[in-house]
Amino acid sequence: MRTQSLAKIAVVGMVGVLALTACSNSKKSGSGLGGGASSSGATSGGTYTIAFEGPLSGDNQQLGINEVNAAELAVKQANAKGDLGFTLKLLKADDVGDPSKAPAAAAQVLQDNTVMGVIGPSFSGATKAVGNTYGDAGLAVITPSASNGTLQTLGFKTFHRIIPNDNVEGTQGADWLARKGLKKVFVVDDQSDYGKGVADAVQNELKAKGVTVTRSSVDAKTTDYGAAAQSVKSSGAGALFYGGYDAQAALFAKALKAVNYAGITAGGNGVKSSVFTKGAGDAGNGWYFTCGCLDATIAANAKQFTADYTKAYNTPPSTYSPEAFDATNALIQAIKDAKAKGPVTKASVLAAVNAVDYQGITTEVKFGADGEPAGATTVSLYTQKAGQIVSVGLLKDQS
Repeated sequence: MRTQSLAKIAVVGMVGVLALTACSNSKKSGSGLGGGASSSGATSGGTYTIAFEGPLSGDNQQLGINEVNAAELAVKQANAKGDLGFTLKLLKADDVGDPSKAPAAAAQVLQDNTVMGVIGPSFSGATKAVGNTYGDAGLAVITPSASNGTLQTLGFKTFHRIIPNDNVEGTQGADWLARKGLKKVFVVDDQSDYGKGVADAVQNELKAKGVTVTRSSVDAKTTDYGAAAQSVKSSGAGALFYGGYDAQAALFAKALKAVNYAGITAGGNGVKSSVFTKGAGDAGNGWYFTCGCLDATIAANAKQFTADYTKAYNTPPSTYSPEAFDATNALIQAIKDAKAKGPVTKASVLAAVNAVDYQGITTEVKFGADGEPAGATTVSLYTQKAGQIVSVGLLKDQS
């Protein structure tokens, strides 16, 4: 999911706030963060750091909060068990979900020699911006939500993700729309890497199914969607698919309601958010969302995670929280595997991530040679009813 268009903007400062978290009843080690760090990236004091990179401020911070809370919970729980043989810490690097700010966030991460892996970046654009940086540093990356369908083709040496990419999600979304017997679908993207990528996948599959597609782009900076909504209505399309983000989709939903558009309205995983629900209000009711993500609040195997997350953060887990929890626990398992074989270094942890086979609550976490998930992944369909986003079921099962 989740990317912003890459801008050629000079990075002039460090972004993000360094946050070190460890369970209150875990043992302290060393002095400061390093705990015995060396320039080789190995630690001698038994303290290893997991970094999180994602949006922790700005318009897209809700996704980052969903994920960093889950990562923090995994670290705290692992420390609390007391059987690691080392102590874990969490470093939080805020990239605001903006590719132009991602290099500064990555620089913050790489300044700390105790960091053995990264959860994130959350957005695809940010991932594109720093994939080579982390790769050149030999630092393992596991993203719980960056879904652009080209990331695995860009030569990032340490890239991994645990979710289906947009080609999978977009294709299944298009198949679902085609099964409804629609003759014409209007597809709109927000000109971002994520939005355009998923919209392209939807468009290509719809055309392959014999559905006529009208395609348009609306810059994410737009605040007035009146003209776009009128174009959708005038087209006679039986459905709209929007590839973009929650805040902009909320404005679009209101504009579509204002022109009395009566067709099906759907968006990709970037729209599935409380930001959309709050922003769209009643206009969001009836919208559908495709997402390669688990609804932890109803999944039987996520009951304990949901209870623990809710207790810790006074709110239920949301979009990509369980995926971030699994990604972090898989990285923790890799650090344990590396330690069992010898010194814990960036290189040994990367090798362990490449070979990891961890059963999470969302999937069996293991990776192909290109970093794509080798375990089974599924795409779900959600809808908004009475101001709440609820699960409909597996997308492939919907008619």
